[in-house]
Amino acid sequence: MADKKQKPEILHTELVAQSRLFKVESVHLQFSNGVQRVYERMRNSGRGAVMLVPLLDEQTILLIREYSAGTHSYELGFPKGLIDPGEDAMEAGNRELMEEIGYGARQLTPLKQVTLAPGYFGSRMDILLARDLYPERREGDEPEPLDVVPWPLDQLDQLMARPDFSEARSICGLFLLQDWLNKEE
Repeated sequence: MADKKQKPEILHTELVAQSRLFKVESVHLQFSNGVQRVYERMRNSGRGAVMLVPLLDEQTILLIREYSAGTHSYELGFPKGLIDPGEDAMEAGNRELMEEIGYGARQLTPLKQVTLAPGYFGSRMDILLARDLYPERREGDEPEPLDVVPWPLDQLDQLMARPDFSEARSICGLFLLQDWLNKEE
């Protein structure tokens, strides 16, 4: 179903705040009915990101436990990271696997490209299924070693019940994996 709605016109944008990691801009808009509004959004770096759902074997996925500054806690989730300049999502995905879990993947299958809070963020993340893993470790940029946590596929309900498995992107990856597995049967 195609949406014929006309997007608002961007009258102008201005940088209103900046940190080492983020730039916040004010976006002055005029909607097709003449109403004007000012929105704030994180300026998109244009790099994109990847998240990997690694299948170690037919019964096991691999998760990582890493520190999350936003919640000041250790969280379980899937390996992820930014796409470096000159990389595509597949290359970045394999690099992130090697850096975060010590495996490469012979097969990477795109599951879905997602956004996170598109009302405020323009960035996109490619979620990839990683299969046919082989041991290979590369040095990453993490401040401490990440815990690699094998998790049995027949215990996904227990994973979903854990309070430390709460990140929406990882939960999305888990549902995409289940959908992919159902189609493979």
